[in-house]
Amino acid sequence: MMTTSAFEILGPIMVGPSSSHTAGAARLSLVARSLMTTPLASVHFVLHNSFSHTYQGHGSDRALVAGILGLMPDDTRMRNSFALAKDAHIQLKFIEAGDDPGLHPNTVDICMTGTDGSSLEVRGESLGGGRVRLSSINGVEVDLTGDYPTLFVGHWDRPGVLASLTGFFADSKANIATIRTYRTAKGGRAYTIIETDEVLPESSLNSIRSMNNVVEAALVKVPGTSEVAPDAQLSYGFDNGAELLTLCEKTNKSIGEVMALREAELERTDLATQYKRMAHVAAVMEEESTQPLTQPQLSLGGFLNGQAKAVANHSSAYASVLLGNTLSNAVARAMAVLERSAAMGVIVAAPTAGSAGVVPGAVLASAEAKNASQAELLAALWNSAAIGAIISRNATVAGAEGGCQAEVGAAAAMAAAALVELHGGTPKQALEAASIAIANLLGLVCDPVRGLVEFPCQDRNAIGVSDAFSAAQLALSNVGCPIPFDEAVSVMYSVGKAIPASLRETALGGLAQAPSCLACSGCN
Repeated sequence: MMTTSAFEILGPIMVGPSSSHTAGAARLSLVARSLMTTPLASVHFVLHNSFSHTYQGHGSDRALVAGILGLMPDDTRMRNSFALAKDAHIQLKFIEAGDDPGLHPNTVDICMTGTDGSSLEVRGESLGGGRVRLSSINGVEVDLTGDYPTLFVGHWDRPGVLASLTGFFADSKANIATIRTYRTAKGGRAYTIIETDEVLPESSLNSIRSMNNVVEAALVKVPGTSEVAPDAQLSYGFDNGAELLTLCEKTNKSIGEVMALREAELERTDLATQYKRMAHVAAVMEEESTQPLTQPQLSLGGFLNGQAKAVANHSSAYASVLLGNTLSNAVARAMAVLERSAAMGVIVAAPTAGSAGVVPGAVLASAEAKNASQAELLAALWNSAAIGAIISRNATVAGAEGGCQAEVGAAAAMAAAALVELHGGTPKQALEAASIAIANLLGLVCDPVRGLVEFPCQDRNAIGVSDAFSAAQLALSNVGCPIPFDEAVSVMYSVGKAIPASLRETALGGLAQAPSCLACSGCN
């Protein structure tokens, strides 16, 4: 069963500009670093595919170094990570490996050397929205997503080691979910990865480290993952739109209410705690979507610097004949979020950094116009998290995998459903709005100019807001949609796979290759 937290869909709260290339990169380094038990002398990063082409524009290099230093994705010191690494006497190197169609679009090899001469090489993949996976350790294939509590043990390939490990678990009555052993050569270094049903205490880790022929042992904690195993049964669990709708009808609750109850069950806390967390998300969204309207900042790439303020200041002149006051406010807010992100400010990925403006722009502006209560606003945000979770589960929200339709398209679907709930619509209407929103942006490519999450990303967030407003109004007007939400998600995923790699965040096609954009230092 899907165990993705709502706060991984409306989140992580992170330093921009990209959830997959910045937050995801930082998380990969954090996990890799946790497997080394000695201080680091040097690290070199081998970047593949999309990472190789756009890592500087996305701040991936700073994020990777930040993770190695133990900084979390929302730590603003990430901007200065190179200086911090120098102070820590860690030598850095970046290698652009280019394209390899056999690898995930966002792949990096993190090769670490300790001050004692020990070394460890970890290959990781950034899956979108800040979610990550480890695919190899020292050249040995693994599959670590953090769905289960995971123990990593490095040892010599000697008789009796595995017996000692399994015997320890038997004696401590800790249940093993899976166990896999890999070795580099007979009698050489070996690695055993054990997934358990419960998190091991630190005392157990020390006991394993003291075993004969064990070289290292570490608990692998992948940021953003739940401690609830995927085979757990949740009273408010769902994997797709059909199951969510059935659950809403069975319990007579809205999508937002179901998602909040699911989060409390998932995190084993009370509802009040989860609503406080969502209120914090709403507060960050309010700041990120308004502060740049009065205090613009120049983006890293130089494309963005006050465009959101210009829209906000001039909206009254055109509102009566073009967008209208609420949609104008929503567009300005959405553009503001992208400006803050592109200046490496703190934002909420929703569900990604590249599409982070759509949900707060649409929902906060509409809530303000409606004079909605805090409870109504938070219910709408819970709703958007449910829609985003389903898309993440059954398709992708990563531009490198599915194009901009997977980022802004997913965000528009989340916002459209949220608007329906905000304005008193039914769960069925909310899912219809999400389906319409996806259909409207189907096939949208991801072609960031100069590899920056700036242009056309900011303008596409504005379009995503407009899409969400249109889809919500159609659904609330009982226009309906002949394509069920789950089918729309499936179609979006298949279309994303059909989009050429040059049009999936690599900056090798589309507007990124327009002559004027290749030549200029800024297109706006």
